[in-house]
Amino acid sequence: MAPRWAFEDFEEGTAIDLGSKAVTAEEIIEFASQFDAQPMHLDEEAGKASILGGLGASGWHSCCMLMRMMCDRFLLDSTSQGAPGVDYVRWKKPVLAGDTLTGTSVVEEKRLSARRPGLGFVTCRHQLVNQRGETVLELKNTGMFLTREAAS
Repeated sequence: MAPRWAFEDFEEGTAIDLGSKAVTAEEIIEFASQFDAQPMHLDEEAGKASILGGLGASGWHSCCMLMRMMCDRFLLDSTSQGAPGVDYVRWKKPVLAGDTLTGTSVVEEKRLSARRPGLGFVTCRHQLVNQRGETVLELKNTGMFLTREAAS
């Protein structure tokens, strides 16, 4: 079966709902234990004593949660060929244990490759907001997707 999302399916201005994700203390600590072992990510009391105000997810963990949401919503059912990089990441507010994050990806522009027929570039701005409607993460990047013809 052909992937649902190919280059042609991304239209400028389209918002893709990424769904929601509840963030648990256990996953914050597990991620931090492996990848960002700062006290505010490992211990509730240290988090409360920090400017985060509670056990906070690493910003990198927040990026990983966004990536998982993107994979589940469209990337795993697409002609994705990866990405050449990230334009920017902004951690706007702390992600705390007990938060529920909701994500959106907005297609800002798209273009076909001048060098590789059948490959296109899709630039999106991604956002995570918490249950209070506060933006906690903004990220912009360009993904590479095959056209339907090139994928077949």
